[in-house]
Amino acid sequence: MSRRLTVIAAAVGLVAFGLTGVWAFFAPHSFFDTVATYPPYNRHLFHDLGAFNLGLAATLALGLGRWRGLVVGLGGGSVAAVMHAVAHWLDRNQGGRSSDPWLLSLFALVLVAATMVAWQQDRTGRPA
Repeated sequence: MSRRLTVIAAAVGLVAFGLTGVWAFFAPHSFFDTVATYPPYNRHLFHDLGAFNLGLAATLALGLGRWRGLVVGLGGGSVAAVMHAVAHWLDRNQGGRSSDPWLLSLFALVLVAATMVAWQQDRTGRPA
């Protein structure tokens, strides 16, 4: 496959994951009513779906930006982890453990910090 076709495929994936991620995360009931009509409705499930789709979109965006693999992987993982932590804060009264929002936030913070280190190393030319 030529470079042009792979870039087009990545861009299409970025748009698809980005749009579905935003929709599922920020309008979960609308997403359920329109796309994923598998009862019962579970708001947290759609928040999670949106969080991880946004992580996939970020991964493709970073890849299209020609960042090194570690920055791409950590960056996409960071977006997913941050959004997943936000979902657990939003849905903390719907079940799960009371420690989930805190632990997921700590995990997201570690990934974001690692992303920043890898990004800085990539910019300075040192090995990531």
